[in-house]
Amino acid sequence: MKLIWKFNLVLLGIFLVGFAVAGYVSYNVLQKNAREEVLQHARLMMEAALASRTYTNTQVKPLLETQLKYVFLPQTVPAYAATEQFNDLRKTHHDYAYKEATLNPTNPRDRASDWESDVIQIFRQTPDTPEVIGERDTPTGRSLYLARPIQIKNGACLVCHSTMEAAPKTMLDIYGSANGFGWKMNEIIGAQVVSVPMTVPISRASSTFRTFMISLAAVFLATFVLLNVMLHTIVIRRVTRLAAIADQVSLGNLEAGEFRTRSKDEIGVLTEALGRMKTSLVQALKMLEE
Repeated sequence: MKLIWKFNLVLLGIFLVGFAVAGYVSYNVLQKNAREEVLQHARLMMEAALASRTYTNTQVKPLLETQLKYVFLPQTVPAYAATEQFNDLRKTHHDYAYKEATLNPTNPRDRASDWESDVIQIFRQTPDTPEVIGERDTPTGRSLYLARPIQIKNGACLVCHSTMEAAPKTMLDIYGSANGFGWKMNEIIGAQVVSVPMTVPISRASSTFRTFMISLAAVFLATFVLLNVMLHTIVIRRVTRLAAIADQVSLGNLEAGEFRTRSKDEIGVLTEALGRMKTSLVQALKMLEE
């Protein structure tokens, strides 16, 4: 097998290993970064919901205390305010969602779905768990969800949710008396759940990965061609010339050519050595003829 083929096989093997390792590492890093980006969006949405709840509870509700004695205003409920805020967001961003999923809600729209109930059970079984992060398939693609427990820590909540008799009549007139009662202090009754689509970041990561791998392949191809040109010019052509002259000299053709070079590299040193050997051979033959 010729030297250039051996060189190309070794180079190809190195490239394939490097290409596979680079692909594996870059794919995982890009996918991880995409997921972290989605998770960051989910955390921002959660913080926005908490800010909306705080604003409603501290600034809106106190202004409407008098009216609440005559009519129940759901706009004064922090959970209702946060949900409505994100419902407006969904008008333009359909894949984003926020829900205060509850096992026994006052408002039927807050009732937990099957998968949300599973998340709530995690919090109920392990009360020290601060949040749950997971992924699920939706009709529009993969979605990441971030959930935090809703725990009764303020006795004021029990005014509306302990028993039907204690609840404001104005609230019962709107939501009825069938749901939203029996809550207890320190009980985890639901979870704040934020859902953020992963389609766009994952697609962007995949596109970046493809671009990187194509660029890497293009760089290798260019390097492969340049190395072959350099190998042929610097090594193969010179060695081939030396081999041809040496072959002719070995057959007795002392006029085949001269071993001359201006190069000081290893092939240049070899050329000079062959030149000296030829000179010595010519002198030896002349001495034999005499």
